[in-house]
Amino acid sequence: MIFITAKFRVLPEHADAWPDVSRSFTEATRAEPGCLWFDWSRSLDDQNEYVLVEAFRDGDAGAAHVQSEHFKNAQKELPRYLQETPRIVNAVLEQDDWSLLGEMEVGPRG
Repeated sequence: MIFITAKFRVLPEHADAWPDVSRSFTEATRAEPGCLWFDWSRSLDDQNEYVLVEAFRDGDAGAAHVQSEHFKNAQKELPRYLQETPRIVNAVLEQDDWSLLGEMEVGPRG
């Protein structure tokens, strides 16, 4: 899978609205057949920073994503809401889902 994490520093006046601003891009990406997940989180340390964790089935799915109309629209529309160019980590992993964090295993409750 293609695993991507990106940090988006949003202009302070748009930070609270970012989920709505990015909603159509998010929904269209999640609907792509090769998208495994596309999830936003807001930083606890910087209320203007959102972290995007996304994954695509393979290189073909990643290529289809960046060639999609909604990606091209996002390239045109989203930068006006940002303080700076987003930072990204992009890796190819030999897995297709999340692994369990064994160091924090949760045992049976009861």
